[in-house]
Amino acid sequence: MNTVIGSHDLLLVTLDTLRYDVAAELTANGRLPHLAQHLPAGQWERRHAPGSFTYASHQAMFAGFLPTPAAPGPHPRLFAARFAGSETTADGTYVFDTPDLVSGLAAAGYRTVCVGGVGFFNKRGALGAVLPGLFQVSHWEPEFGVVSPTSFEAQVACAERAVAQTPADQRLFLFVNVSALHQPNWFHLAGATRDTGDSWATHAAALEYVDRHIGRLLAAASSRRRCFAIICSDHGTAYGDDGYTGHRLGHDVVWTVPYTHFFLEGP
Repeated sequence: MNTVIGSHDLLLVTLDTLRYDVAAELTANGRLPHLAQHLPAGQWERRHAPGSFTYASHQAMFAGFLPTPAAPGPHPRLFAARFAGSETTADGTYVFDTPDLVSGLAAAGYRTVCVGGVGFFNKRGALGAVLPGLFQVSHWEPEFGVVSPTSFEAQVACAERAVAQTPADQRLFLFVNVSALHQPNWFHLAGATRDTGDSWATHAAALEYVDRHIGRLLAAASSRRRCFAIICSDHGTAYGDDGYTGHRLGHDVVWTVPYTHFFLEGP
């Protein structure tokens, strides 16, 4: 990452609440054509989330603790705060001297922009202002939230404007928290109703909706120069698995998440 920071733009997309099994099955069945073309070997990497719900997981990721490969480690990290005794800081790790990656990139000259999604990014209260408050510029509108059937389209349009407003000679760190996968998501599946509620199938339909529009986001992120992109889930969620529903709990479907990173070539 030391050869990337300072020369590339950066994009971090968290597909909030996305389960690994949903992402893997839809990819294998050809239902995510736009995302699949960017996945190394056409597959998601199976990883363990750093937290079981949005706030905890994002606090960890912004400190440099991205989802960890689901295999025995140690696993060197892409980013890390300078911390004596860290066993996952390697020669290729970008080390920052601030408390979090966002301010570390700002100190390196990056413009940091957040396009929020779920309630922890809505800035409507003190708690909802913590994560977006890490960024120099942050955006949230009701149209970006979990109850909007067109949330991702609205978020992508906001991201496109943010890219266009960034000076051409300044590097950009763009973060997008995608809310479409989060409950409620029943409205993404044809024939589903509020009464039938959310399910594995409606969660999958929400991911297909995101896939239909993510090409615009990736094009915007790489419209200025070469871009390093990370796309992952922050945690999964249960739909009746072993009797569990939701997240902020210790079930495997909550802790196991899809992850990928790749380069987007610039103009």
